[in-house]
Amino acid sequence: MRKTRAHRITGWASVISGLVCALLVSALAAATARAELPAEDDEAWTLRKEADHIRIYTIDQPDSSFKAFKAVGVLDAPIENLMAVMINPGSCVEWVHNCTESYGFGKGDFHDRYAYSVNDMPWPVTDRDYVLHIRTRGDETSGEIVMDLNATPNQRAESSSRVRVDRSDTLYRFTPEGDKTRMVWVQHTDPNGSLPGWLVNALLVDIPLRSMEELERVANLDRYQSYRLVYDENGKLAGVSRSEP
Repeated sequence: MRKTRAHRITGWASVISGLVCALLVSALAAATARAELPAEDDEAWTLRKEADHIRIYTIDQPDSSFKAFKAVGVLDAPIENLMAVMINPGSCVEWVHNCTESYGFGKGDFHDRYAYSVNDMPWPVTDRDYVLHIRTRGDETSGEIVMDLNATPNQRAESSSRVRVDRSDTLYRFTPEGDKTRMVWVQHTDPNGSLPGWLVNALLVDIPLRSMEELERVANLDRYQSYRLVYDENGKLAGVSRSEP
């Protein structure tokens, strides 16, 4: 009897263990699915606003009440200047609309690092903060540089005065066009909490438009001049460094 009961307990333990593993796999699969951004050439993109050289599109996103946006423009700044801005962990406050705080943390490097930032929200909406995992890759032959930014909310403790964004995925694609740079910015964010419709529209259209206009201006400031892209022996982007005078 004892042996039979032991076998039953062992059997149930095996079943429970299997169910736990299955649930974990399902959860990971769901998380991966949420992290997928819409394709840049998806026919469902809808043009929402066009100002000068920048166009803003939106698209419905599965399992979310918030749309994703795509901003496309050719910025009057060389790609070296833009990457000099991007590698500065505090540059968010210089060009991202409503970004009031930004810094890097941890032991990351150029290719794989973490950053914290805060977005100011109009009263009475609570400010949102982000913990982002940033990965950068580039190819010397094409000249293209791609950055992926994904929310990793558990990397830092939450603040009682801010709402932590736990779902946010962003792609920046930079392609040189002579002394200018074509930039594609695709992003989907679920900012958590209840937000009024007018603010959602501002998040989707005004923020990327104003931000790209400001990025173009900031990239031409003196402090972001004289940078060069460094590639390894395989033609892969290794870093960004300041040129010797």
